[in-house]
Amino acid sequence: MKNVLQKLIQNSQKAIDEGVYEINQKLQKSQMDLLALIKNSNHAPIITEVKFSSPSLGKIRTMSEPITIANSMIKGGAIGLSVLTQPYLFDGSPEFFVKVRQNVNVPLLMKDVIIDRIQIDAAQKLGADYILLIESLFDKKYLKEIAEYVDYAHKKNLKVLIESHTKTEFENSLKTNADLIGINNRNLDTLEIDIKTTKIVLDGFDKSRIILSESGIESPKDIQFLHGCGASAFLVGSSIMKSDNIEAFVSQLVNAL
Repeated sequence: MKNVLQKLIQNSQKAIDEGVYEINQKLQKSQMDLLALIKNSNHAPIITEVKFSSPSLGKIRTMSEPITIANSMIKGGAIGLSVLTQPYLFDGSPEFFVKVRQNVNVPLLMKDVIIDRIQIDAAQKLGADYILLIESLFDKKYLKEIAEYVDYAHKKNLKVLIESHTKTEFENSLKTNADLIGINNRNLDTLEIDIKTTKIVLDGFDKSRIILSESGIESPKDIQFLHGCGASAFLVGSSIMKSDNIEAFVSQLVNAL
């Protein structure tokens, strides 16, 4: 599968055109500081992801109550949650985000392919703590300057996770005012995963920023490997959502360190 990123952009535009991000309510974000939670964690700082489908796996879990799933993740030790709001290929929705936000206190990341400021406006209204920006969208000139998006998010009192996949994207993301730097072990153009991506990208890095490793994490051993590569925190989605016992599996990952 190739050119997936272009498809994701088209899906976001379709959702925008259909009014998915026209949010009427205004929810409060968490009072917790995700970066402080990462720095002060005595175990592996795990951010878990609520998603029912993905472009690579298709249907991951039967659509069910996101509040129950979110609470199980938190009981397992997750310090934050990523909640999908993209309806196409991910089966996410702002409505799911609202349900989770109204029932948990931990920091929330609005996970979406952001291509327009209306999505950032929606994140603020939904009570998100963080938004995701994908570095490759800007490096490949699909979108204009990433600094404009980061500044706009900060003006909306939102923090920003910028994710990269290559060393060049990573170096470019370090030049921004992003609050958190992520390395996606998945190539979004081909959907191929290699957790050694984190090791390759961080080779020679001076560890001056908090680094979040994303995608492909299946076991405590993966957490230990990525931590040894220099990752400070870990975002885990599909393997948790596939688990028969979410709380227990999250706990295993948390206690990997």
